[in-house]
Amino acid sequence: MEFLKKLTLVITFFSVAFTVKGQTATDIQKAFNASYTSEYKGNYTQAIEEVKKAYKADSYECNLRLGWLYYNAKNYASSMDYYQKAIDLKKYSVEARMGYIKPANAAQKYDKAFEMYEAILKIDPYNSTANYWVGVGYYTAKKYDAAAKYFELVANMYPFDYDANHMLGCSYLNLGRTEEARVLFTKALLNRPGDKSASDGLAKCRK
Repeated sequence: MEFLKKLTLVITFFSVAFTVKGQTATDIQKAFNASYTSEYKGNYTQAIEEVKKAYKADSYECNLRLGWLYYNAKNYASSMDYYQKAIDLKKYSVEARMGYIKPANAAQKYDKAFEMYEAILKIDPYNSTANYWVGVGYYTAKKYDAAAKYFELVANMYPFDYDANHMLGCSYLNLGRTEEARVLFTKALLNRPGDKSASDGLAKCRK
């Protein structure tokens, strides 16, 4: 008899727990749905308020969503804060890091964006977007040898990509590897005929 009472209490406890979790999930779904409606209307302030009605600090999705909405509302500091909270909750999240980069760039915190791209490559070494922009960072710093390594990876994964061929060509040109640069600028012009930058690069290879 005592065993049955304990079993009933355990079943009741789990039933309540599942009900609470179910209600929370439903609340978040409703909040997200309402926030999408407001977002589509361009009312980001209202969209943020809708999410906050069901906000839970330990919800990756809530923090990610608020990061996106604050970015669109041009509140870049808050956007970065919420994206960082999402990252803290899911330490291998590439999407949250990619999200963080948007407000960081918008706020001209380019060092933060660069650091985040590097963090992404520790998780996903073949991420083409992160490789490309880390390459751009090194190229801007005139570290052409380092930049070339990142552009090479992207160009090998996307052989006909304009940006990869163009930037690898620029890197090789600055390294004195003109014949290889010529091939890359030619490919870039196949993708984007008449492009001035690629045409200028090709002309320099012929000098």
